[in-house]
Amino acid sequence: MAQPLAFTVDPEDPRAPSEEIWASMSDEDRRRVVSMLPSEVPIDVMAPEGDPHREAKERTLDALGRFFRRTGRRVYLSSELATYYPGRPRVVPDVLAVLDVDPHPRSKWVVADEGKGLDFVLEVHVEGDKRKDHERNVALYAELGIPEYFIFDRGRLSLRGHRLPSSGARVYQPIVPQGGRYASALLGLELMLVEGRLRFVVGGTPLLESEEIIGQLESMVDGLVHRREEDERALEEARRQVEEERKRAKEERKRAKEERKRAEEERKRADEAERRAAALQAELDRLRGGKS
Repeated sequence: MAQPLAFTVDPEDPRAPSEEIWASMSDEDRRRVVSMLPSEVPIDVMAPEGDPHREAKERTLDALGRFFRRTGRRVYLSSELATYYPGRPRVVPDVLAVLDVDPHPRSKWVVADEGKGLDFVLEVHVEGDKRKDHERNVALYAELGIPEYFIFDRGRLSLRGHRLPSSGARVYQPIVPQGGRYASALLGLELMLVEGRLRFVVGGTPLLESEEIIGQLESMVDGLVHRREEDERALEEARRQVEEERKRAKEERKRAKEERKRAEEERKRADEAERRAAALQAELDRLRGGKS
């Protein structure tokens, strides 16, 4: 029979065990703790900020997901996922990425259980307390050891990037943009704003999002349909020309036949005229001979 678990989770302030407590736990106790940590997030923790907030997160996950699946790199991506660092209050980033792990679906991220913390965090600010993303989270995420933290201020159309200078550092240094692009060393991409939208760039080219890919495919299909219609019109025109040529050839053959018939009749008439002329000449010669 399993012994009662000494560690409990406060529903008002759920936290994962400290590193020391976690190290002393059995595998069974650890599984129990992970199952006890809530995956749902109260509305007062994740207050909705409308469609601009949602769309920015969805586009980010879409573009990054497509990129890493295409490159074959194992990267876990999620949005608004309850994340538990040892002994610390739960954090719920807008977008997060963890490199080189199995990207299977999860309901929460428990650092001690997963074996590593978050590598990349993006917060999208639209309304509300600006200091939360621009100040408090800058200090918090650095203290948690998250290597890169970016802030997309959707309302002010601004972008900021922060990076830990070393693995042991706990104070961010600002990422200095180059030509409006902020380099993410971890993702191997650059972030920039294009016409008010956050875009991820590789090799100078923004990653395509689903709606853009669909638009390109639709344009290709439209082009194929248009070319098919043009081909069908060209084929129909060719058929019409062939039919006209056949008709003209038939008419030419008919005219040639009629011409041959007329020529034959003319030849017959000429032969008949010559025959009659010869007969008349013979008769004339005979009459002349009789008189002499």
